[in-house]
Amino acid sequence: MKMSLILPFFVLFTLFLLCTTTLAQTPAPAPAGPTNITAVLEKAGQFTTLTRLLKATQMADQINTQLNNSNQGLTIFAPTDNAFASLKSGTLNSLSDQQKVQLVQFHVLPNLYSTSQFQTVSNPLRTQAGNSGNGEFPLNVTTSGNNQVNISTGVNTATVANTIYTDSQLAVYQVDQVLLPLDIFGVQAPAPAPVTAATDLPSKAPSKSSDTTDDTGTSGAMPLNHNVVAAISLSFALLAAIALQL
Repeated sequence: MKMSLILPFFVLFTLFLLCTTTLAQTPAPAPAGPTNITAVLEKAGQFTTLTRLLKATQMADQINTQLNNSNQGLTIFAPTDNAFASLKSGTLNSLSDQQKVQLVQFHVLPNLYSTSQFQTVSNPLRTQAGNSGNGEFPLNVTTSGNNQVNISTGVNTATVANTIYTDSQLAVYQVDQVLLPLDIFGVQAPAPAPVTAATDLPSKAPSKSSDTTDDTGTSGAMPLNHNVVAAISLSFALLAAIALQL
């Protein structure tokens, strides 16, 4: 009698333990949260430097806000850690805070592009860094026959190596080099030489030839006239003396 009472209880207890264990092993579905660019990069791995730059420049917050509060899509070119490591030592540290922001913005296109759309885009593409005109932030995309996408900045050329993430609003492409904007890393034309004001030359001393000539002519003429008069007077005196002797 007692066993008949204990057995159902034991069966129910065993079923309870099995159900509890099964529920504990089944992970709860992740909540559908807003798109987060740093979470995308961290999940993909090998983008530690880019993630740090996005956070330091507050561009991560700006991108997330734009993705989740507007219908405008974005395309992001993501250089790997190896791409940043291949830069000349001290490159990032030599940049000002504003230049770091511009560098990150240069990797962000304010439109969503699929890889197939790169074949028909009009160059230069506009980035969030600003003016795409030559000499500032031009970005040109070309494709080859095997659907390889190349990106030229006027300083270097990178290749799209992989698609990291894509949805209806965001596309993130892995690139093998850091995109270096011309405005920051281009060879600057030498500044024109300053215009030097013409130096006033000392005035040429007036020629004294005319004055000397005039003075000589005038002062020299006077002694000549006196001598003639004296000679004439002496001649008359001699003539008078001779006449008296005769």
